[in-house]
Order: sequence, then structure tokens, then C-alpha cells
Amino acid sequence: MTAVKSMSLSTADPAAAAPARPRLLTILTIVTPIALVISLYVALFVARTEVDQGDVQRLFYIHLPAFFGGFFAFTATVVGGIAYLRTRNAKWDRLAVAGVEVGLALSLINLLTGMFWARPIWNTWWTWDPRLTAEAIMVLTYFAYLMLRAGIDNADTRRRFAAIYGVLAFTTVIITLVITRIRPDTIHPVVVGPSVQTEAQGMFDIQATEGVRLALYTGFIPWAVLIPVTLMWYRVRLEALAERAALLKSRLLER
Repeated sequence: MTAVKSMSLSTADPAAAAPARPRLLTILTIVTPIALVISLYVALFVARTEVDQGDVQRLFYIHLPAFFGGFFAFTATVVGGIAYLRTRNAKWDRLAVAGVEVGLALSLINLLTGMFWARPIWNTWWTWDPRLTAEAIMVLTYFAYLMLRAGIDNADTRRRFAAIYGVLAFTTVIITLVITRIRPDTIHPVVVGPSVQTEAQGMFDIQATEGVRLALYTGFIPWAVLIPVTLMWYRVRLEALAERAALLKSRLLER
């Protein structure tokens, strides 16, 4: 929470001098790729090969944590949107747009790794399974968020409409997260926790393969925590610099 709070506290005045990179952000910039390399090493060389699916199952060590990384980023958008509507402070709008862009990137990684897994397991790149359909709608909903922002010139109006949209769009994230537990007709595997789903095609048993839990937990550290926090923080700073440049440009044109 400290990192998320810090990333949102960029300069209040966009025309002020750009702040130096915080030490914590520098540490995250170093730690994040190291954690990512460690997680990939565990996924490729420590976890044993799954008996039924083979090596393609290793994609789940990216696929699953990336989804929760997107969930984390989209949650930041909700926080930023609500805070902006309450305070009208532009720093919260920066956090909101950063959450959408990072969340979309991680969601696309989740979709692509799922497609590469589905081809040998389901014999198709895509199927209109309830979970896949819900996630496709979620991704399109957040792309529409970016289109909304691009279509409104007035900064205050853009931020207000984007804040409302970003909060409402989170319903698609919730639906995508829980749909495998409320739709028994889905063939999408439920990996963690109990479910109404009993025999999902392509489901693998965590208990049966040595190293699966370690690989999943190791993958969650970079993909679900470090990557979203680091990228959002950089994106917040970039948005602050863009606002500063736009304000300086307008002041020069007024002279």
C-alpha cells in the first residue's frame, strides 16, 4: 500500500519541476526483473513436468499470476477514480489511467498464454467458453476506457467521465474472476480452491506434480505484485510529465 500511495503522489502542480526518481522506485526497478528471472527459472527447471499436459502446462505459471496482476491494476483504477471524484485532484486520475494501461497489458498476457495453452490441450486457439468470453468483454471494456479519454478534450470533463467509467468497468473484472464458480458449463480449469466445476477439460492437479505450488507462488511475486506496482508508478510519473509539458506549452502560446 505504501508503494501504491507513493506512486499516486506526483507533483500537484504539473508546471513544477519534475521530481527525482524515489529511492523505492529505483529499488523496485532492480528487484522486479530479478524476481521475474527467478520465477521463470523455477517454472522451467524446478517444477516437474505435469504428467497429463506436459511442458505446455508451465504457461500457467505466467498465465494465472498475470491475471491477478491485472486485477490488482484495475483495482488501482477504482481507487483512483473514487478518490478523484471526491477530491478532484489530478494525481488520482493519473493513478486510474496507469491502472487501466498496466491492467490491459497483463490481461493480454493472460489471454495470449491461455491461447497457446489451449491449442494443444483443447485443440483450438479460442472457444467461446463463459470465462474466455467474460475476459474478452473485460479487455474490450477497458480499451473503450482509453478511447473515451482520447475523445474528450477538456481535461476536467475527461477525468470526471473516465473516473466514473473506470469504477463501473470493474464489474467486468469481478464477473471474469467468479464466473468459473457460478457457471458449471465452463470448461475453463479452476486451479485454486473448491468449485462447482468437477471435471474441467484440461484441469491439472496441483497436488500431483512436484514443484507446482512453488512455481505458482514464485510467479505471483513478480507478476501479481512487483510488475504492476513498478509499471504503474512509472506510468503515473510519465502522465505527470505529459501534463507538465502540456501546461508549459499552453503558457508559452498565451504569451
